Formats: sequence, structure tokens, C-alpha cells
Amino acid sequence: MYRKSFYALLVVVLVFVHGRSQKTTAAYSSENLKIIPLTEHSFVHISYLNVPEYGRVACNGAIYMYSGEAVVFDTPVDDAVSRELIQWITETKKHQVTAVVINHFHNDCVGGLASFHDLDIPSYANQQTLVLAKQEGRTVPKVGFENTMELKVGNQIVINRFFGEAHTRDNIISYVPSEALLFGGCAVKSMGAGKGNLEDANIAEWSATMEKVKKAYPKVQTVIPGHGNPGGIELLEYTQNMFKKK
Repeated sequence: MYRKSFYALLVVVLVFVHGRSQKTTAAYSSENLKIIPLTEHSFVHISYLNVPEYGRVACNGAIYMYSGEAVVFDTPVDDAVSRELIQWITETKKHQVTAVVINHFHNDCVGGLASFHDLDIPSYANQQTLVLAKQEGRTVPKVGFENTMELKVGNQIVINRFFGEAHTRDNIISYVPSEALLFGGCAVKSMGAGKGNLEDANIAEWSATMEKVKKAYPKVQTVIPGHGNPGGIELLEYTQNMFKKK
């Protein structure tokens, strides 16, 4: 469960940074879902987690489309919004959703997973995520992997890899080489963000994990955090410095 102090800080930050992101024209916008284009092939999807006392908290996921196929990184926060996202991809963009990749076991990643399973869309996650999601009574991804898993999207690849513990013990990093795009989920902080929810975090390892990610993908151009605005490699550096041992 998220702590009240985390949401108090997070909402303040997101009111500022997420409001700024709306200067970018949305490819799709409804009350519960926004889809923001990054490139011709990549998008951020933003849905809203309703938190008592603090209202709607914006949560990021991502989409990569190529040659009629699409992979979604993290589901929207619930099944209804996930159906809305899938409909936009299939009917508006005319791409088939061939996979959904889950970053970690928290509800802002798996909250809408059942809607993907209802359509027989394969779901992938760290093997630890399957265990933790089951323990929490959440929808469990179908396929687990230990260290690294590659997916094909058209003739392009997506690399999903566990670099180490950070926000959670199971969080992964997804990277699209053709776009130099990285989806870090909640392991990566947006510029100006605080430490956030540390209930399941490994603070001692977080900085070292970010260093491994930087070394693996030195040419990354776009980094998508779990909350707040996308940026570049400076988000990895910002997060690394935040958790560096003093």
C-alpha cells in the first residue's frame, strides 16, 4: 500500500510537471486516459490512480508500435481504461497489441492487466513479479523471465532486463534500440520529483542499479519515468544521485 506522505508529495510534484507536459498535443485524450506522442512509433499513456484524500495521481506507461504490431509497457490503472487504450491502438492506429510488459508488481503497473488477458494478449514480467503479484492478490502476468527477455515488434526488438533492485525488488527496464527509448517505470524519477513510495524499495541498491542501466544504454535519448515528464539520460543521473550513499 502506498503511504499518505508519499501521495502528498507526489501530487504536488505532478500538478507542476504533468501540467507542463500538456503543452504537447495529445494523440488521444479523455477523462481517464491521455496518450502523448514522443515519436512516430512511440507514445506515453497516462492514466489516473484515485487515491483517497489526494485525488487523481497521474501514472505513466508506454506504447511502441511498428509494422502493424504494438507492445504496451505497463497497463493503465484499471480494466476499463485498459480497454480504452487497446481500442485506440487497434481501431485508430490499426495496430495489433502483441504483448504487454509489466515493470513491477504494484497496482499502477498491473491494475488493468485482466483486460489484456481477456483478449488473449500475452503478458510478460520478471519472474519475481509473478510471485509478488500473486501474493498481493493482483492479476498475475502469464510469462515470467529471470534476467533478460527480447520481444519482436515487426522486425524491431524490445529488450526487457532486470538490472537490480530499486523501487521494488522486481522492477525491470525496457529499452527500444531503434528509438533509443527507455521505459524505467517507478525505478526512474522525473526531474524535480522526490523519493516517493519506499515501502518496497531497496534504497541501498537503487543508485548502483541506475549506474548499470546507464552503462548498458549510453546512447539512450528518451527516458520515461513512472510519474511525471519524460526526459533524457539526465533522469537516470538524477535518480542515481538521489539515492547515492552520502
